[in-house]
Amino acid sequence: MMKIFRSSALALLIASIFIISGCTCKNSWMKGALIGTYTLGAAGAISDHGERGDDDHEGLLTGMAAGAVIGGLIGALTEECDKAPVKVAEVVDVDTDGDGVVDRLDDCPGTPKGTPVDYKGCPLKDSDNDGVYDDKDKCPGTPAGVKVNVDGCPVDSDGDGVTDDRDKCPGTPAGVKVDANGCPVVLDEDKDNVPDDIDECPKTPDGATVNKAGCWVLNSVLFEINQATIKSAFYAELDKVVNILNSNPALGIEIEGHTCSLGSDANNLKLSERRAKAVMDYLISKGIDKSRLSSKGYGETKPAESNDTDEGRQANRRVQLSPVW
Repeated sequence: MMKIFRSSALALLIASIFIISGCTCKNSWMKGALIGTYTLGAAGAISDHGERGDDDHEGLLTGMAAGAVIGGLIGALTEECDKAPVKVAEVVDVDTDGDGVVDRLDDCPGTPKGTPVDYKGCPLKDSDNDGVYDDKDKCPGTPAGVKVNVDGCPVDSDGDGVTDDRDKCPGTPAGVKVDANGCPVVLDEDKDNVPDDIDECPKTPDGATVNKAGCWVLNSVLFEINQATIKSAFYAELDKVVNILNSNPALGIEIEGHTCSLGSDANNLKLSERRAKAVMDYLISKGIDKSRLSSKGYGETKPAESNDTDEGRQANRRVQLSPVW
C-alpha cells in the first residue's frame, strides 16, 4: 500500500510540474500521453528499485498508466497552444485613377490621367487662370493676361511701385516718381508749365513769361535790329515785369542781354550789354529800387537755340530775367 501511495504521489508531483511549466503547451494530447508514460514510468521504476526484492514492477506499470492518462489530459487541455496563429489579411491600397491618392482616401475617383489633384484626390483649380492653383494663389481674381509671380500676384515690371494690373504707364524709367496710376508725376514747383526735371530756371515768379526751358524772357523784338532802344509797342510787356516785382518785394532780378551769332563777337557783347541796361533803366523809371536790379551782357555766348535757322537766331536775340530771391 505504501508503495502505491509513493508512486501516486510521485506521479501527481510530476503532473504538477507538467502543468506549471507548460511543457506540453505546445503539443497535442497524444504527445502529452507519451511524455507522461515515459516520465511517470521512469518514476515508477525508480520506486520499484527502492523496494528490494520486489520484482513485480508494480511501480513501473502504475507510473506508466498514470503518466499516460495525466499526460493525455494535459495535452488535450493545452492543445489550443498548438494551433497555428491566425493570419490577418494584408490590406493593399489601390489607386485606380493613378492620381497619387489611394481609393479609400480619394473623394474624386476617376480623375483623368495627368490632372493635378489635392490631398483629397480632387482636381486643383485655377479660378483666375493665372497659372497658379487656388490653394497657393495669394492674389485670387487677377485680371486676365496680367503677369503674376509664383504667389499668383501681379508683378511690377518697371519697378515703379505700381503693379502691372494697375499701371497705366508701363515702362516708366527707374527712379521716376509716379502717381497711383503708375504715371510720372509732373512736378512744377514754380508753376510755369515746365516740369522741374527739365526746368533750367526754377523758382520763376508767378506771371512771368517763360520759354520752353522755363526761363523768364522778354519778347525778342523789343529792339530794332542792331539797336538798344526799346520799341514803345513793348512797354506793356515791361510793365508786367514791374507788377511782378511790386507783388514780390523780396524779389530781385538780374537782367541778361543776349544776341544771335550774326556780327562780330565784340559788337554782339556790347550790344547785349546796352540792351540789358536799357531794360533796367525802364524798370527804375517805373519806381523799382535800383538795389533790386543788375544787368549784364552775354553776347552770343549763351544761345537758347541753334543759330543755323532764322527761328533759332530770333530766339537768341533776347533779354532774359534771372530771379534773385
